[in-house]
Amino acid sequence: MQSHVAIIGGGFAGTLQAINLLRHDGPRATLIERRAKAGEGLAYGDAAPNHVLNVRAASMSALPDQPDHFANWLREKGHSDPDRAFVPRLVYGQYLRELLETAVARQPNRLNVVRAEAVDIDLNDGARIELADGTIAADSAILAIGNLPPHHPRGLDGSMAGDLYAADPWHSEVAAGLDDTDTVLILGTGLTMVDMVLNLKASGFRGRIVALSRRGLLPHRHADQPAFEPIEERPASRASSLVHHVRRRAAEIGWRNAVDELRRFTTPLWRAADADTRERFLRHLRPWWDVHRHRIAPSVAEQLDELVAADRLLVIAAKTLAFEPHGKALLVRFRRRGADIVEMMAVRRVINCTGPQGDLYAARDPLLQHLVGRGLIRRDAHHIGIDVDSEARVIGALGEVDDRLYAIGPMTRGAFWEIVAVPDIRKQAWSLGRRLSHAHWVGGEGL
Repeated sequence: MQSHVAIIGGGFAGTLQAINLLRHDGPRATLIERRAKAGEGLAYGDAAPNHVLNVRAASMSALPDQPDHFANWLREKGHSDPDRAFVPRLVYGQYLRELLETAVARQPNRLNVVRAEAVDIDLNDGARIELADGTIAADSAILAIGNLPPHHPRGLDGSMAGDLYAADPWHSEVAAGLDDTDTVLILGTGLTMVDMVLNLKASGFRGRIVALSRRGLLPHRHADQPAFEPIEERPASRASSLVHHVRRRAAEIGWRNAVDELRRFTTPLWRAADADTRERFLRHLRPWWDVHRHRIAPSVAEQLDELVAADRLLVIAAKTLAFEPHGKALLVRFRRRGADIVEMMAVRRVINCTGPQGDLYAARDPLLQHLVGRGLIRRDAHHIGIDVDSEARVIGALGEVDDRLYAIGPMTRGAFWEIVAVPDIRKQAWSLGRRLSHAHWVGGEGL
């Protein structure tokens, strides 16, 4: 049994991994986080007060063996209707911190939290973590690095003059320097765009917001659905068969239910699909899947509707072609979906909400660059993350796996696909924690 595990990344996935090692009497752990605090992550620690969870609290337990854990925690805090509530993300961050503190109190001296930046890992003797200002010796390491910043759209880069371009929306003051005569262009129409619109609105910005993506699809809202009998067997993994199945079921029980009932089959479907089927899904079906699968709270959808009705938010399906600085503005050339005419608009700022970068070979993170350069990790076949096997062990450049290096969280989407939300990450961290603690043999799981 390994005696010491280093976890790189103190966000949601890394925090849960530490908690699970403690809960299962596993090896002692060191949680390495470059930010000032660990235990909540970017999504829950840096959220604005008006950001709420995209899922009802009843489904947000961090512990797969205690599905009511978060709802019960909210009850203890005096919440009147926790099961159906879309609570603020800052509250969920508090929940994670308390969960970590409780686990540490029950297993004292088993977890060390280090504020540092990991820049490399040496696997010649265990797993030696090279930090920007020191080293940590461990038996194995777990990469829990979360999402990478979005890539720069063609024609934009980090050298864009002044404050015309917010390359990473989570590390930018998106409303700074704006006035009510300005127009802001948001690239992307997914969940990050929604958060940035709420940030602009909360800051008092009353100018115009244009949200642009190739299909112009917005996340759907959560809504009560009629009861239905879910399918019992996994549908075929071929893309054409799956599309036919979902369309048929959507006609019978509605789109939301048709997508939701696939939840327990998503990872097996993805892993059983061949490379061509996966590519076809990513190219043609992913946008439709995302808007039905990753929905927003009704109160958030209402705010978007109000902004659209007031002509303060415009959503268009288009492709950007060029960006040209012009004084305190950017001239943006774009072509609407299905049109031949090139249009132009002047905007005060462009905010990049195109989604996380997944291609390791384009990553700017020193740790990933070093690991890729030495062949310890490689990108998956679809260039959306780190290549791992079914047990979350990373796969090296020559196709080899190593029990001393693992990866969890969104960067393993190439192997598991649905690994960006709480229900999926909690199961992954639980399973790896039990395996490293040899607790997976308990209760017949290993028999």
